Formats: sequence, structure tokens, C-alpha cells
Amino acid sequence: MKNIFLPAVTSEVIERINKLTPSSPQLWGKMNVSQMLAHCNVSYELVYDGKHPKPNIFMKLVMKAFVKNIVVSEKPYKRNSQTAPSFVITDEKQFAIEKQRLIDYLNKTLELGEKHFDGKESHSFGKLTKTEWNNMFYKHLDHHLSQFGA
Repeated sequence: MKNIFLPAVTSEVIERINKLTPSSPQLWGKMNVSQMLAHCNVSYELVYDGKHPKPNIFMKLVMKAFVKNIVVSEKPYKRNSQTAPSFVITDEKQFAIEKQRLIDYLNKTLELGEKHFDGKESHSFGKLTKTEWNNMFYKHLDHHLSQFGA
């Protein structure tokens, strides 16, 4: 899996984001491109913004047991797989705003670097290694950029 903490990989992902337009059609799924960008921003909101309530102890155990490996492994996501409630975006979003937010989050993540993330507590899964953080960030972005042909 590519390493999102490397400048060349972050640049490549940003180039893919920049290929999107407000009218980019999805190849699968229900979200439009603006909703997809907002959806991808949730991963970073969980890390940086504290906008989303943390799961209770029971839900955190369930997520660690049943969801964590799907999210942090190198195995690609399946198309049209189930989405966690906090990641469901149904309202209309502004393309330019969501696009810039995502690029800003990517640059912040690159600036902080993998050392910052190694052993860092995640919102839902407990402490993750730098590899698990990378897999979670990169795999999710790759999945959704591919969804829109970027």
C-alpha cells in the first residue's frame, strides 16, 4: 500500500483530487462528488476536530473486534459496502469547500508525519501503528477517488 506520509504520495493523491469537478460522475455508490469529499473529510475530522462524539466503551470494543481490521488492513474495500453512521453524507455539500478541506487535511497529516501517528489513539479503534493509520487514510481515499474515476 502506498504511504500517505510520503510527500510524493500525498502530491499524487492531491493531483487525483484536483482532477475531480463538481459534475464528476460516480462509477458506483449513492454519493455525488461533493458528498464523497465531505465523506472523506470525516476521517480527518475524527483526528483533528473533535466534531464527532466518541463511541462508548461497549461500541469501541465492538468496533475493535469487528470493524478495525477491515479499516486498517491492506485489503481494499468492497464497492457499496456499509458505511458507519457518522460517515453517511446525505445533504448537499459545496464542492470547492470540501475539496479544499480535504487537501488541507492531507497537507496537515503530511506535515505532522508518521511519527506523530505511530501509537496515536484513534477515535474508535484504540492505539494504531503508523502503518495502520496509513492504511486507513490511504485506502479510504484511494477507494473513493477510484469511485469517481480519479
